[in-house]
Amino acid sequence: MAVDPILSSPLGPAASEKDAKALQFIEEMTRNADSVQERVLAEILSRNGETEYLKRFKLEGSTVRETFKSKIPVIKYEDLQPEIQRIANGDRSAILSAHPISEFLTSSGTSAGERKLMPTIQEELDRRQMLYSLLMPVMNLYVPGLDKGKGLYFLFVKSETRTPGGLLARPVLTSYYKSEHFKTRPYDPYNVYTSPNEAILCADSFQSMYTQMLCGIYERKQVLRLGAVFASGLLRAIRFLQLNWHQLTHDIRTGTLSPKITDPSVRNCVAGVLKPDPELADLVAGECSKDNWEGIITRIWPNTKYLDVIVTGAMAQYIPTLDYYSGGLPLACTMYASSECYFGLNLNPMSKPSEVSYTIMPNMAYFEFLPHEHSSIPLSRDSPPRLVDLAHVEVGKEYELVITTYAGLYRYRVGDILRVTGFHNSAPQFHFVRRKNVLLSIDSDKTDEAELQKAVDNASKLLREVNTSVVEYTSFADTKTIPGHYVIYWELLVKDSANSPSDELLGQCCLAMEESLNSVYRQGRVADNSIGPLEIRVVKSGTFEELMDYAISRGASINQYKVPRCVNFTPIMELLDSRVVSSHFSPALPHWTPARRR
Repeated sequence: MAVDPILSSPLGPAASEKDAKALQFIEEMTRNADSVQERVLAEILSRNGETEYLKRFKLEGSTVRETFKSKIPVIKYEDLQPEIQRIANGDRSAILSAHPISEFLTSSGTSAGERKLMPTIQEELDRRQMLYSLLMPVMNLYVPGLDKGKGLYFLFVKSETRTPGGLLARPVLTSYYKSEHFKTRPYDPYNVYTSPNEAILCADSFQSMYTQMLCGIYERKQVLRLGAVFASGLLRAIRFLQLNWHQLTHDIRTGTLSPKITDPSVRNCVAGVLKPDPELADLVAGECSKDNWEGIITRIWPNTKYLDVIVTGAMAQYIPTLDYYSGGLPLACTMYASSECYFGLNLNPMSKPSEVSYTIMPNMAYFEFLPHEHSSIPLSRDSPPRLVDLAHVEVGKEYELVITTYAGLYRYRVGDILRVTGFHNSAPQFHFVRRKNVLLSIDSDKTDEAELQKAVDNASKLLREVNTSVVEYTSFADTKTIPGHYVIYWELLVKDSANSPSDELLGQCCLAMEESLNSVYRQGRVADNSIGPLEIRVVKSGTFEELMDYAISRGASINQYKVPRCVNFTPIMELLDSRVVSSHFSPALPHWTPARRR
């Protein structure tokens, strides 16, 4: 059958005329990436030319790219804090943006150890909505028939705060879910959720999760995809089901709603869904009461085609657990975004997690790239480094992302390290490598998140022989011992309690981690005796959920929460140590030989 030319696209045949327009837009933006970038920068500079910040650097109204690069410094958050504080305190003059700052978006509380306030303007919601509107047209190229069912997405809001000057400060997803863009979104058969808006917008995370889970179970046969923002969020939903299936099945059996759900708007919206269904209650109870939860997602939601979650970067370590609970369903990573800016999307969303590449959309902001070999060198305001433009990055090289936004961030270092994997038309595609920060250091050693992740991955392979996997982990550098040593907290999923890992095996896991770490670490262990044997502390099941609950109680966002890969905050350390069930040390020295000097 011939394809309707209106619905054709270089990316593939579109599912509808609306999809075809979205795919055509992607093509137009990526075909002319450099000219789009030039236009975006000129728009930002012309509208914000009279701001205090740009006038300080004597840009004098220029919108020329080279002038901008020669005069405007490359900055970090700390450089901008005085201006942000003034805005937060109520200064409404044009400090960073000619358009009024509408609110602050709070960065993930655990990404860099502190709560950052990112200024935004009202029109940024339109830009974010535009990127969201491109996701399903791309997904429809790979997974047909998504208009025939619904998505079960566990989405949450966080209660917001106000700055001294009265501006809202809240996570970017809370801002989006509370916006009219989300609440009054037009009906789209390809993007129907089982979760009512009232449940998503309920600030009580228990009531929100309970209601979303209940509605998702009622519509189990309609569910074609399950999702959350991060992989950890979807696993938290599975854990919630483990803890609450008795009450959920009681409500389904009787057609009544738990008295724990007290929010009137939530109770009202669920009233239209609730009906006595003993057969469904028996099915769910039968599956949840089994000791083996392998494949529980497809056992309860049998028509699920894929999981829509972020599993790149630090989230990669959740992949084995997701595979276990889903029976190996495909994992789709659809977009790349942060509190500072939404960046781009994955044009091959069904690719393996290890092969995910995001295509930067050049209309979202002005993007520059600091070659990674220079990103650890302190940057001088007097002589800005040579940054590479979006269209001129090189395949195989790693860069730190630097952005200039419509909302008033100029040459701002996001802190993400990206590797160029290729191009779609003239727009580069990037693999997310890691956040730029060192996690662990005892002496001259420096272990980053990617190295630690690799070490955990390699060590956890030894656990396969006893059908066990690492569900969650964090670490800290214990300098109370002499010499200091790395401590890794592991929460394990033991799938056969009669064959749990032995002390000897876990000791070998410690050594396997050490063998995976860099040569500076291994030299410290072997030659310098400046680092002691690595220690793994196994914690009780559910410990990391308690850690998340603690973080949320202190103001972290349930949507943006990521388990910190390194901890040093005393209450968190005390919580972890109170849940330790066994400790294990590396039984031998890792391999190390002096590098030959040239």
